[in-house]
Amino acid sequence: MHGTIESAAKLDALRARAASLPLEQFDPGDPELFRTDTFWPYFDRLRREDPVHYCKDSMFGPYWSVTRYNDIMEIETNHSVFSSASALGGITIRDIDPDLRRESFISMDPPRHAAQRKTVAPMFTPTHLDNLAINIRKRSAECLDNLPRGEVFDWVDRVSIELTTQMLAVLFDFPWEDRRKLTRWSDVATTIPGRDGLVATEDERMAELAECAAYFSRLWKERIEQPPKSDLLSMMAHGAATRDMDAKNFLGNLILLIVGGNDTTRNTMSGSLLALSQHPEQYRKLRDNPDLLDSFVPEVIRWQTPLAHMRRTALSDFEFRGKQIKKGDKVVMWYVSGNRDEAAIEKPYDFIIDRARPRTHLSFGFGIHRCVGLRLAELQLKIIWEEILKRFDHIDVVGEPKRVYSSFVKGLEALPVKIAA
Repeated sequence: MHGTIESAAKLDALRARAASLPLEQFDPGDPELFRTDTFWPYFDRLRREDPVHYCKDSMFGPYWSVTRYNDIMEIETNHSVFSSASALGGITIRDIDPDLRRESFISMDPPRHAAQRKTVAPMFTPTHLDNLAINIRKRSAECLDNLPRGEVFDWVDRVSIELTTQMLAVLFDFPWEDRRKLTRWSDVATTIPGRDGLVATEDERMAELAECAAYFSRLWKERIEQPPKSDLLSMMAHGAATRDMDAKNFLGNLILLIVGGNDTTRNTMSGSLLALSQHPEQYRKLRDNPDLLDSFVPEVIRWQTPLAHMRRTALSDFEFRGKQIKKGDKVVMWYVSGNRDEAAIEKPYDFIIDRARPRTHLSFGFGIHRCVGLRLAELQLKIIWEEILKRFDHIDVVGEPKRVYSSFVKGLEALPVKIAA
């Protein structure tokens, strides 16, 4: 089953359109395809017929699409040719105005990348994660115990957003009463202005992110004057590679950590319930054997692919799979396509919670830019489902999900659910 496409007729019509449209007219990065969950047949055809595809014209300008699993890994690890530097446009298909570009360690190339990334890495060591797990379990239990019974509510708002924003507040040691600001800033940072009602213009976005920078600058000054602590802000304030960051690099790393900690976990938390509701036999299997959570978690992260792509910029002319990529060209690695590549993953369109090799996926990226917080994301998802299975025999999805208008963040804005009284 492809996402939530329910009727065979609708799927056949989509396949027919994707099959008949000339390849040179393909624009797989169109956010509307993601909002409607109708992009799958386009990527299926690209993997088969044109795995390194050039789109001449789109709302984001011209770009290359790399759609096969192994090709994505090759681009991801070739730093001498493919750059993630913010000065060249960064890591998303959407170009940022040169005046507004913000460096972060994910939008840096070696060797500078490693020094800044290393500063926050201690947050995600096994010992630290063991300590965080106690907090995650307590907050998950409180959240679930406060859910209404016998009435419809929005799982995204009540559970996914609430738990991820609580976790972010803990990671940053951020004022608890203002924690929803973190969610707002994450959404504003990744939205396409004027498209989803969050912000109307680029200027509005920049004003809100300036508020984010000002808020964190106050916290930063406090941390510098205090002895080093074990939160992300203190780690950066006292880290040799990060304590003297300029304002843009500071905001860039903040946005990276906020978006990384918010969108990925939140959208997988929502996607996990949706996936189980679409595959009741897998839901039964999980209820009957909660030990399957260890393979369920990476499988659902593959299935959801919470960030659909990462982008690189070519530093020189380069021939790849017979295609001539030119210096300055935008190259988009479609994780969402690689995670459905039949050549790399057996039965990739099947949701299988006891899959033999569930960690064969690209959702966290690959190589030096692989998500620094991936173990924490897996831990959060495992704990919330341990606590759900203890409490509820079943959580019913009772309506269509509302999806994000974005070809970068692959997520759910709302998911109506009901727990039996």
